[in-house]
Amino acid sequence: MVRAIMHGCNGKMGQVITDLCREDEGIEIVAGIDLYDGVKNDYPVFPNISVCNVKADVMIDFSNAKAVDDLLVYSEEKQIPVVLCTTGLSEEQLARAEKTAESVAVLRSANMSLGINTLMELLKKAAVIFASAGFDIEVIEKHHNQKLDAPSGTALALADSMNEALLDAYHYTYDRSKERKKREKNEIGISAVRGGSIVGEHEILFAGPDETISFTHTAYSRNVFAKGAVEAAKFLAGRPAGLYDMSDVINAAE
Repeated sequence: MVRAIMHGCNGKMGQVITDLCREDEGIEIVAGIDLYDGVKNDYPVFPNISVCNVKADVMIDFSNAKAVDDLLVYSEEKQIPVVLCTTGLSEEQLARAEKTAESVAVLRSANMSLGINTLMELLKKAAVIFASAGFDIEVIEKHHNQKLDAPSGTALALADSMNEALLDAYHYTYDRSKERKKREKNEIGISAVRGGSIVGEHEILFAGPDETISFTHTAYSRNVFAKGAVEAAKFLAGRPAGLYDMSDVINAAE
């Protein structure tokens, strides 16, 4: 049985993961971290990770960017692997996560969905084919009106997967209102929509002469991300130090 600490346990994702773990015989949440104490859990909850004294095999993080610094310090000091799901991290925090991974296992993914991670692999091939044929590339993402960061980490990860396949020859354009000019050939446009209760939708549009091709992934509930995080935690517990991602989880399941 994998013992997990849920970092951000009283948030929406934290509660979904809590419910999933209750039904999963392979993992148990033994402690939670959250400033908000208005939720009744069947495990102890601490206001900050630094005061948590419960032994665990892995931590799952769905909190906010401000809390990640202390989490990484704790992970390194206690040698507890961490599944880092929080988006909107700064370049300094991403660098810190990579540094932490030198001494303890860290799994970071902008999106925990199996579908999204499979889509990334498909887009690498599609980008090479369509870019060489003169197609423009646009990423359109839609989320609920409570999401803080824009564009989403998933949108950036999808763009990065294509740009990697294109030898990083493209740059990203987020706002076309500041200057009037034609679209450049080597750009990937990224647009963000915020409204209502949209869980998450990402469309990648390849627009060429006389035809368009689009790839779309739609999440209908947060369970797809929570399930991925739980599977990632079970995978990461006991792993040696290193930086992992969801492709490692997927490959291990094959």
